[in-house]
Amino acid sequence: MRQTFPRSRATRRCALRAFAYAALAALGSTASGQTGTADAELDSVALLRPAKDTWPTYHGDYSGRRHSPLTQITQQNVHTLALKWAFQTNQAQQVKSTPIVVDGIVYLTAPDNLWAIDARSGRQIWRYQHPPNDAFHIGHRGVAVHGRFVYLTTPDAHLLAFDRFNGKLLWNVEVADSARGFWSTNAPLVIRDHVIVGVSGDFDNLPGTLRAFDATTGAPKWTFFSTPPAGTPDELAGGATGGQMWMTGTYDPDLDLLYVGTGNPTPVLNGEVRPGDNKWTCSIVALDPDTGELEWGFQVSPHDTHDWDAAEVPVLVDAEIDGAPRKLLLQASRNGYYVVLDRVTGENLLTKPFAAVNWSLGVDDEGQPIPNPAKEPARNGRLVAPDEAGATNYRSPSFDPATGLLIVSAADAYGVYFFKPEHGQYGWAGADYTVHSRGELRALDYATGEVRWRHDLHGGAGAAGVLTTASGLTFTGDSANSALALRTSDGATLWHVGLGRVGNAPVTYELDGRQYVLIGGGSALYAFALPDAPR
Repeated sequence: MRQTFPRSRATRRCALRAFAYAALAALGSTASGQTGTADAELDSVALLRPAKDTWPTYHGDYSGRRHSPLTQITQQNVHTLALKWAFQTNQAQQVKSTPIVVDGIVYLTAPDNLWAIDARSGRQIWRYQHPPNDAFHIGHRGVAVHGRFVYLTTPDAHLLAFDRFNGKLLWNVEVADSARGFWSTNAPLVIRDHVIVGVSGDFDNLPGTLRAFDATTGAPKWTFFSTPPAGTPDELAGGATGGQMWMTGTYDPDLDLLYVGTGNPTPVLNGEVRPGDNKWTCSIVALDPDTGELEWGFQVSPHDTHDWDAAEVPVLVDAEIDGAPRKLLLQASRNGYYVVLDRVTGENLLTKPFAAVNWSLGVDDEGQPIPNPAKEPARNGRLVAPDEAGATNYRSPSFDPATGLLIVSAADAYGVYFFKPEHGQYGWAGADYTVHSRGELRALDYATGEVRWRHDLHGGAGAAGVLTTASGLTFTGDSANSALALRTSDGATLWHVGLGRVGNAPVTYELDGRQYVLIGGGSALYAFALPDAPR
């Protein structure tokens, strides 16, 4: 069910627009598309129209579209891409983070690690290593940059701020108590002077937690709970905890709204102890970025019992629906459904499967899937599609405005889910096993959800996100350890190279007249560009 909490925002919206437009005008040549940030002081206004020599935030800009206007690398010359440099992290884990590029410096992360790298050569400038800790080290998404600061979350759920030019640690604050089972893989999001950070933690019964800190001092500003902390009123959650917000949200500066997807409820597979829809787990929520106040919420998976969080990227698009211009929010969700919302009000405009789904009885009048009780985890097992890993997951999609396609790393997957009372009422509370998975890159028509083309990923679910460019290219990775460049209009392969498993979303930037594409493969980061012109 969608719920809206109306209040007047006209004064703040007008003030924000005036501030943004004045600041963009001051950026001069940067805002007009020439290379170079205005100076070393990158601020949140620059995220509205990023300079072409940057990839300044997790999604590239606030919208979550992961689309670049760069056109030097084209469909005609992409087959000539050559390796320009490689940076080896020497870590056991693969690169999962999105590289952030500002002022000719690439910021790359792995759990407990942050590197600053020369964007032209791959030379290490500085490195930070976090003290050893016993928190969960599952991966890391990246950093955020604001002014002279670069912000890093850690597995033990701290937020650290550094001088991004020399690596000096400036402050260190606790986001959540890792001793209780919280951890963080989150790439922070900066909105004005707020650094917004989420956490993870579904092995324990913990409330879903999103926090904002002052960008300069690290002082706490607000906390949003998607499920109520212990000892507080529970009017909507039905006894559920969880709903962690572990992926980076998106932001509409005109509406002044922050959009975040929330995770699964806990106990994860035992739904009997948490009756009802369990709001606001498995939901898309719109928040006031200054206060954390909930504006509206839409629940993508009511009463989830399969670990299908809705933390996937809420992509913001301005486009027509039924011939009328709308401010849209698109999400391909882990439960196998593609949803389109009006991001002003949270009204559902479309809910449609984009992958194999057998767990619902259809879609209700609010646009929410109706759970089928026969697919609840049971003592003798239930065959369910998708599996626990989902029809998609953390791997970010990309929206190409020229074609109107949302390009998603998808999977048709089946798993067997079990629950019996002796599994308990805490944490995971059950068991699941994948029995089949086939990964494809799928191009969804934004307005209808129809799959316009498919590209085989040659194995199970992929691990790579997606980047599109204005020259009609799509960059990603497959399950056969290759990085790929595809034609966005039809998914045809135009270039590929073996790198090891691609675990992040590619990014692109232009320096000194040369366009680079950065792709993680295994534990290394690779930079590709067109060959030097013959002399």
